[in-house]
Amino acid sequence: MTEHHTQLTSAEIASIWTAYMNDSMSKCILGYFLKDVEDEEIKSVIAFAYDLSSTHLEKLTIIFQEELIPIPTGFTNEDVNMNAPRLYTDPFMLIYINHMAKLGLIGYSGFVSMSARDDMRAYYREALNETSELFERSSKVLLTKGLFVRAPYIAYPTSTDYVDSKKYLSGTSIFSKQRPLNAVEISHLYMNIQTNTIGSKLAISFAQTSPRENIQKWMLRGRDISKKHAQLFAKALLNNDIESPVSSDIAITDSTIPPFSDKLTLFHMGFMSAAGTGNYATAAAASQRSDLILNYERLSLEIAQFAKDGADIMIQNGWLEQPPTTLDKDKLTNRKEINN
Repeated sequence: MTEHHTQLTSAEIASIWTAYMNDSMSKCILGYFLKDVEDEEIKSVIAFAYDLSSTHLEKLTIIFQEELIPIPTGFTNEDVNMNAPRLYTDPFMLIYINHMAKLGLIGYSGFVSMSARDDMRAYYREALNETSELFERSSKVLLTKGLFVRAPYIAYPTSTDYVDSKKYLSGTSIFSKQRPLNAVEISHLYMNIQTNTIGSKLAISFAQTSPRENIQKWMLRGRDISKKHAQLFAKALLNNDIESPVSSDIAITDSTIPPFSDKLTLFHMGFMSAAGTGNYATAAAASQRSDLILNYERLSLEIAQFAKDGADIMIQNGWLEQPPTTLDKDKLTNRKEINN
């Protein structure tokens, strides 16, 4: 029986393209981390993450070649300066990897669900398992070093309960006090404080080392947005007498020599912005208080405008690599008419 080779779907092409771009970026960053890290436990986690990105790139390259699809440029050794002085502390490197592993778990699970071909699903299942192991290793080291920031604690419920009034869904009322946050809402506020804190520190480091004034300003704008959003989410917790989770503030050195190209840092912040928008959409869907939902929707628009302005800078400099796209039939028809 002849085995029929089914070509990749648009979703599968999008998945391998996205994965290649992200892994090529990660390899540059993790290679730079390895150069400076001193703590042996943290170094082992970084080395594991670096090997995963390298292996993924090799496997993805083979898929592109077998399918006769052009391999993305992505990011190469030209996008990282291994001679640049240390920019990040060991604890921040570990926290960064743990955070990126979380994003990887979300991404790979999505790729599995969008893939039809057996080999594609097998690849992403394996990548999902590997990323889960990376999250496990980084979490354990964070715990042993006292760096793991836990979500807030609440009292255990003593019974089950049901919503008995539409007021439960209301977050704003001049006649009554807002109801207390539920555990689902607290969990999303906590997560979005953490992601904005990391995004703020990355933006500062990229602004500090970029040689271009317009990129410095854009990065500092990203820092301010992240800080503002984190403060809004922390305020929502404090209004319920819940302390906001606090992480170590020691993250960035005073180096001003860029370890990464502006092309890479802009892409990275765009990636973080997209992840943040996704987090807000999930949080809005899971939250039941209207004020929280409106906040997530409003803040998502601010992130979207910030990301668009960053994309404009990339386009102006010829740095924004285009994903594979469908054929423009109108353009082909017009070209045919001109040739005739």
